[in-house]
Amino acid sequence: MAGGHVVPIMTRVRLSLVLASMLCMVTALVAVPGAAVGAADAHPIRPGVQMITEGAQCTGNFEFKDKAGHVYIGMAAHCAGKGDSSDTNGCTTASYPLGTKVQFVVGSNLFDGGTLVGTGTLRYSSWLAMHQAKTKDENACDYNDLALVRVDKKYLSRVSPTVPIIGGPVGFAKAFPPVGATVYSVGSSSMRGSTEAKTGSVTARSSWTMTVRTGSPGVPGDSGSGFMGPNGGAIGVLSTLDLFPDTGANGVGSLYREVVFARSHGVPGLRLIHGAKFTGQQPVGASTAGLGGLLGGLGGLLG
Repeated sequence: MAGGHVVPIMTRVRLSLVLASMLCMVTALVAVPGAAVGAADAHPIRPGVQMITEGAQCTGNFEFKDKAGHVYIGMAAHCAGKGDSSDTNGCTTASYPLGTKVQFVVGSNLFDGGTLVGTGTLRYSSWLAMHQAKTKDENACDYNDLALVRVDKKYLSRVSPTVPIIGGPVGFAKAFPPVGATVYSVGSSSMRGSTEAKTGSVTARSSWTMTVRTGSPGVPGDSGSGFMGPNGGAIGVLSTLDLFPDTGANGVGSLYREVVFARSHGVPGLRLIHGAKFTGQQPVGASTAGLGGLLGGLGGLLG
């Protein structure tokens, strides 16, 4: 998205406090242990789960396993970054180290910290891996944005690979779909307070990234959301939000390239775990007008 003003779309504590001031809300976005997970939520650690890392809330994308059988939930690497909202270069921005603890949360919103449903540990970050490899490729530095959080053993029984509402993923797609193709995702930003299914289309693409527009754009807290193509194949990780000139468009990194990089930089045998049948269905009549207005009002602050 050359020429645009691009920012990572994640919720940091600083942004949460700005929102609290604007909306007269004072509840911090901090996960708190809640009641036991009910039968209907027996597998809450899944694509779309809220993930909190050192105060930054993002959305999990897909389940992965490595050669040794360790179970991971993917998120955006910038969710563990130490930069501000304008720092999108993973090769130059500092990050929290491997071993950093991450919380899996459901129901976090601007009024409530939500329910803690599990914990994990940051075991891979493309940003840290690119630091170590001294990567110079500008496209990789901007869009190789994948981190892997290993689920703690006591919570493995709560993990599911299935994307809620729409199903899938059904496997990898090595290339982005063509311009105009339909794409699917779910986001769980604390700004909304619930998991939302998204349908949109590809507006531009290159080797490392594609630009998408969805009915409800990805906003802070949706970072890391997984994107699937027309047939439910996993294609990307939500990474950036364009404030102008293409306001509301999102940048999505190539999941296939991110996984290939991870395999050769510390996570051998990394593979995607398939979910249940892909349907592409989503609730009818979801309102996005309020989000559009909020997004426009926050434009200057996010920049």
